[in-house]
Amino acid sequence: MTIDTLTTFFGWLAVINIGYLMVATLGIVGMQSWMASIHQRLFGLEEKELKRAYFNWLATYKTLTLIFTVAPYIALKLI
Repeated sequence: MTIDTLTTFFGWLAVINIGYLMVATLGIVGMQSWMASIHQRLFGLEEKELKRAYFNWLATYKTLTLIFTVAPYIALKLI
């Protein structure tokens, strides 16, 4: 693989992951009561615990996206 191929790969990977993060965030914020009722029945959690779980999941996904897709893309662009 060439550097140009890797740069393109990580660029599109970052776009896809950031897009998914935005859709997931909008879904959680926009449909929180509906999603919370489903997850409460599935996992037996209270709404307060679910809000914390949603926040932790979004924070973890954002961090991993930045570390494993955006950072390599920027590093490859600097080469």
